Amino acid sequence: MISRTRSAAKKILLIAAICIPATVTLLLWQQHAAMSAKSQDTYKSLETFADVLSLIQRNYVEEVDTQKMIDGAIRGMLATLDPHSSYMKPDDFKELQVETKGSFSGIGIEITIKDNILTVVSPIEGTPAFKKGIKAGDKIIKIEGEITNDMSLMDAVKRLRGTKGSKVTISIHREGWTDLKDITIVRDVIPIHSVRSKMLEPGYGYVRVTSFQSQTADDLKKALDKLDHDGELNGLILDLRNNPGGLLDQAVEVSDLFVNEGVIVSTEGRIKDQNMVFKAHNNGDHYDFPMVVLVNEGSASASEIVAGALKDHKRALILGAQTFGKGSVQTIIPMRDGAGLRLTTARYYTPNGTSIQATGITPDIIVPSTFDAPEKSEESAKQPHFLREKDLKHHFENGSSKEEGEEGVTSGEEGNAEETPSVTKSDEKAKGKDKDKKISTELARDRQLNTALMLLKGINVFGTLKE
Repeated sequence: MISRTRSAAKKILLIAAICIPATVTLLLWQQHAAMSAKSQDTYKSLETFADVLSLIQRNYVEEVDTQKMIDGAIRGMLATLDPHSSYMKPDDFKELQVETKGSFSGIGIEITIKDNILTVVSPIEGTPAFKKGIKAGDKIIKIEGEITNDMSLMDAVKRLRGTKGSKVTISIHREGWTDLKDITIVRDVIPIHSVRSKMLEPGYGYVRVTSFQSQTADDLKKALDKLDHDGELNGLILDLRNNPGGLLDQAVEVSDLFVNEGVIVSTEGRIKDQNMVFKAHNNGDHYDFPMVVLVNEGSASASEIVAGALKDHKRALILGAQTFGKGSVQTIIPMRDGAGLRLTTARYYTPNGTSIQATGITPDIIVPSTFDAPEKSEESAKQPHFLREKDLKHHFENGSSKEEGEEGVTSGEEGNAEETPSVTKSDEKAKGKDKDKKISTELARDRQLNTALMLLKGINVFGTLKE
């Protein structure tokens, strides 16, 4: 009886041993068949592409530039993915590298394409476009008289850039305007320095970060040390308004200056290499003063990472208007021919595991942005409709959470002071009064900034954020 039982058991084990590999083999075969079918579809589509290209080359009314057509096909392919993936020809790729490491000549705006119309995401502070009054949401209808409809982003960038001192005329439309307005802008060198600082009042500092470039974190630290050299800061306003973003690592380093532990930001993509977690370090810096971070509709990407990190860690109050909502990470991939591929490879998440893609950062305290309407004074009270990520064609959805003016004097000014010791105390006092008047005027005109300063004063009186 026992031997029969053992014999039966051996038969069962043998059958199981045969069936399990058979099942695995079947699954592998099904996966291979599915992949083969997908590959066949891809090859079939490539054959169609080759057929179309060949027909154009043989039959088009004029001789065509084959390379130009292939470049256009690649750009069109990437344009179907999302608003931020793009193909850069070798000269375009070099320009991108210059942007993040040096300087370039142009008018100084961050642009995107919405409904086939070139649209301003944000002007860069202090640049020719900023000084001419270009604002976030402005639609650039023409460049030098040429309609921008269906113009590629890279082509538009090339037309807007040029040698220092040269002029470019753009025709813009703004909400509330009945006609196009031609604006002629003189191109200039767009500086890489992205940090400016000053004291608003004794004990209350202000730092403006206009973009996240290769030296932003280092420049910010220098500015903070200068403002707080004797530990005299009672509060700081970090202004990220109209900051279009930039380098991810710089956003992490800037956040790390104020957060000593925990997650700053994490990224998740389709492949394992894109899944990363960036954490804060206790690096010995003691920037523990109360903070208010200013954001608006032009705050995007890297600036949203900083605002999200400081908000989730309760390190600062976020004040202003809902941000742009660019919660994606683009990887720059060099190509063999010197070209580059800017490809969206991941979503990023705030420390609480929240994706802000197409939604943005909601301020703790909402103070709407205002703008100056032209000519008609009654229009100045209207709130503008700002372009956001969710308005862009082919933007991808949010997805679920993971659980579901400068401070101090320049070196030139210091040299002049040494060469002209006859400068009197009354002259210095007059300069101080002019500076105070300028800041008072700025506070009176900028409701968001003025509210932030009032909040910092209140925090100083009633206790810190941590309490």
